[in-house]
Amino acid sequence: MGIYLSTPKTEKFSEDGDSKRLRYGLSSMQGWRATMEDAHAAITDLDANTSFFGVYDGHGGKVVAKFCAKYLHQQVCKHEAYAAGDIGTSVQKAFFRMDEMMRGQRGWRELAVLGDKINKFTGMIEGLIWSPKSSDGHDQVDDWAFEEGPHSDFSGPTSGSTACVAIIRDNQLVVANAGDSRCVISRKGQAYNLSRDHKPDLEIERERILKAGGFIHAGRVNGSLNLARAIGDMEFKQNKFLPAEKQIVTANPDINTVELCEDDDFVVLACDGVWDCMSNQQLVDYIHEQLSSVSTLSASGNETKLSMVCERVLDRCLAPSTAGGEGCDNMTMILVQFKKSVESDEPAAEKAPEEVGTESQPSSENSLAPEEVGTESQPAQSGSS
Repeated sequence: MGIYLSTPKTEKFSEDGDSKRLRYGLSSMQGWRATMEDAHAAITDLDANTSFFGVYDGHGGKVVAKFCAKYLHQQVCKHEAYAAGDIGTSVQKAFFRMDEMMRGQRGWRELAVLGDKINKFTGMIEGLIWSPKSSDGHDQVDDWAFEEGPHSDFSGPTSGSTACVAIIRDNQLVVANAGDSRCVISRKGQAYNLSRDHKPDLEIERERILKAGGFIHAGRVNGSLNLARAIGDMEFKQNKFLPAEKQIVTANPDINTVELCEDDDFVVLACDGVWDCMSNQQLVDYIHEQLSSVSTLSASGNETKLSMVCERVLDRCLAPSTAGGEGCDNMTMILVQFKKSVESDEPAAEKAPEEVGTESQPSSENSLAPEEVGTESQPAQSGSS
C-alpha cells in the first residue's frame, strides 16, 4: 500500500526533445507517496538511427529504478547482438545484465552512490578504496570490472523495479517489458497494447513461480510481491539450480517487435500509477484531444508541447484524497510522437492480431494486437508496488 503524505507533491519533472524521426515529452510526479521511486530514460541518439525510451517503477526503494535508468540503455548497446541488428536479443540480455551488475562489491558501491537505505558516504569512501583504476577496461565490450571488498558476497538488492522500454530504429519499434509498467501505441486513433502486465495470477507466471518453489497468496508472490517479473528483488532469485529466466521472479522481458507505418500516431510508456486510473483507449483518446487543443501549444505556437500533455494526464489521474488508493501512486509518462515521414516499402495493412508478450524471445514479425490482448482494457488494479 505504501506510506502517504498529508498533501500530494504535485511538482513535476518534465522535458521535451526530438530527432529527425520523432519528438517526445515526458513528465513525472511524486504525488501522494512519501517517496519518489519512479525513474526514466529518454535518449534520442542511442546511435545515429536509434532512440531509446524507458520507464522504471521501483518498489521497496528507488535505487533499482535509478540504476536501470542509468545503465540499462548502455548495456543494450554493448551486447554483440546490437551491432548485428538484433535489438530484441540485446535488450533481453541487458535486462538480465542489470541483476548481474548489482551483485558483489561493485554492485553494492554503485547502489550506495545512487543512494537508498545504504549509507551514501560510506559507499563513496569504499569506492575510493576498492575501485579499479579509472583507465582500466574502457576499451572493453563490458568494463564492469570485478572488485574485491567487504561486500564481495553481496547478492544484490532486495528492492526491485519494473522496466518497460521502447527502442525505435528506422521503421522498427522494439518493446521490452518486465513488470506492470506498460507501452501502448496509437494506430489511427486505436489503442494497441504492446506489453503484458506480469501479475502472479497469469497462468504462465504462476507455473514458473510454483516450479521454482514459490507460492502465491492474495495475488502476491510468496505473499509479498505483486509482480511476477522485475529487475532486482534478489530474494526471489536464489535457486542456484535454475537459470535466471526460471527463478520465482525473473527479469526476463517479453519482447514485441512492430513495423511502424504512416497510420501510427504515437507511443505511450507509463508506470502503473497512470494505468491504474485510465484504460489504454481512454489515455489514447485523451492524448488526441490534448494534441488538438490550442492550450497545449508551445511558446512558438506551431506545435503541441508534449510534456504539457503528459503533465495534464498526471494531474487528471491524481486522486483528490488517499481514500480510494487509485491515483495515489508515483506517476511517470513518456509520450513519443512520430513525425509523419515514415517510409514503408509496402502499403500499411492491418495484420491478424497476435497475442502480445507470451514469448520471451524476440518476435520475428509484427505482433501488434488490440488492447484487450495481453492486458485488460480496464485500469490496472491499484497497489502495485
